[in-house]
Amino acid sequence: MDACSLTRADLVRRGRRLEYFTVGYNILEGLVSILAGLAAGSVSLVGFGLDSAIEVASGVALLWRLHHDQNLVRREQVERITLRIVGVCFFALAVYIACESGSALIRHEPPEPSIPGIVIAALSVVVMPLLARAKRRVAVGIGSGAMHADSRQTDFCTYLSAILLSGLLLNAVAGWWWADPVAGLVMVPIIAKEGLDGVRGKACCDGCASE
Repeated sequence: MDACSLTRADLVRRGRRLEYFTVGYNILEGLVSILAGLAAGSVSLVGFGLDSAIEVASGVALLWRLHHDQNLVRREQVERITLRIVGVCFFALAVYIACESGSALIRHEPPEPSIPGIVIAALSVVVMPLLARAKRRVAVGIGSGAMHADSRQTDFCTYLSAILLSGLLLNAVAGWWWADPVAGLVMVPIIAKEGLDGVRGKACCDGCASE
């Protein structure tokens, strides 16, 4: 069913389910990545797990936003605050990627192979695009810039998962140890801009649902 044909209450409930899934999945993703990274001595996997913590923070902020959706008095205020929180999460993600990638380039640290790490990264490449698309539909339906920004955060989780997998494969096949950190550095300004827009409250979403 198209998001625009649902009532606002239906869309909010769908949004909550998506954010609960986001929080739960990223807790699992983070634990697996950090444990696998520590076992394999992989800085990239540990860093990927820390990124999951940022995703959890963003998901919790969106749950707070959706919880107040029926409160017409507070809705706009909560929307602005949540958008700024997601923006800060973007900045944290940009700083993490910049430090992680820069450190890997300086130290010439190739990504380490790890079967659990590869499995969770591959799973995220499949799951995250579907989750991001579903979040955008809800964001459009309720006209929430904060939810739209959170969907972008989920998009970046997809990109990071793909970068992690690509780095492992390119290092194993071609010996291109630098592919992973270089790809990460390319993403930094894009993510930082998303964070700046969020903090400034510029993220927008053309909603199709009425108040």
